[in-house]
Amino acid sequence: MKKILVVEDDRLLNRTLVYNLSGEGYAVTPVFNARIAAETLNQSAFDLVLLDINLPDGNGYDLCRLVKSENPDTIVIFLTANDQEGDQIRGYEAGAVDYIMKPFSISALQRKISAMFAMLARYKPSHDIYDDGRLFLDFSEQAASLGGNPLTLTAMEFKMLNLFRQNARVVLTRQQLLEKLWDVDGNFVDEHTLTTAVSRLRGKIETEGDAYIKTVYGMGYQWMGSGRAWK
Repeated sequence: MKKILVVEDDRLLNRTLVYNLSGEGYAVTPVFNARIAAETLNQSAFDLVLLDINLPDGNGYDLCRLVKSENPDTIVIFLTANDQEGDQIRGYEAGAVDYIMKPFSISALQRKISAMFAMLARYKPSHDIYDDGRLFLDFSEQAASLGGNPLTLTAMEFKMLNLFRQNARVVLTRQQLLEKLWDVDGNFVDEHTLTTAVSRLRGKIETEGDAYIKTVYGMGYQWMGSGRAWK
C-alpha cells in the first residue's frame, strides 16, 4: 500500500484530501505544520508528500529539501496559492516533481498521483532487499526474517538498518547517526537514546552470536554484514 503524507494547514482541504485519497486505497497521514511533518518523516518513509508551501511555522521548500535528502525516491508535489514563476522554479529546484495551484480539482490530483505511481512501477524494481542467507530484510515492504523466522522491527529499526547497509564497512559516527535517524539538530534525542536503539536492534538480529553492528569506540558504529543487497 502506497503511503502519502499530506502537509497542509488548511484543515478542510487536508481532511478532503485524506478522505479522497484514502478512498483510493492509499495509507494517508495528515499533518498541519512543518514541525510535526519533520518528526513524522523522521519516523517513517513515504512514497508521496503533498506539501503546502506556506506553513504556519516554516516553508515547504525547506521541508522538501529535508524529504529529498533523506529519501530521494519520495515524490513531492507542492500545493500552493503562489503563482509566481520564480516560486515554481524554486519548488522544482528543491526537488518537487509538480507544482499545483490552488484551487484545484481533487479528482484531477487523484488521477495525477495514480499516473505517477503507475509510471514509477514500470521503471523501478519493486524490491529493495538485503539477504545474507540468515538475515533477510525487505525494505520496500518493511518485512524481515531471521533464520527463516519472521522478525518484528520498528520503522526506526528498518531506517537504521537501511542506513547501515548502505554504508557497509564505513564507520558512522554517533553524530551522523543522530542527524540521519532523528533530527538534523539533535533536538529530539540524546546519545543515550541512540545507544539504547542500537542495543535493542542488536538484541533482535544478533541472537546467535553473529556480529552485524560493530562498536568503534570513541567514534560510532560499523555495519559488518556481508550479504547480498540489491534494488
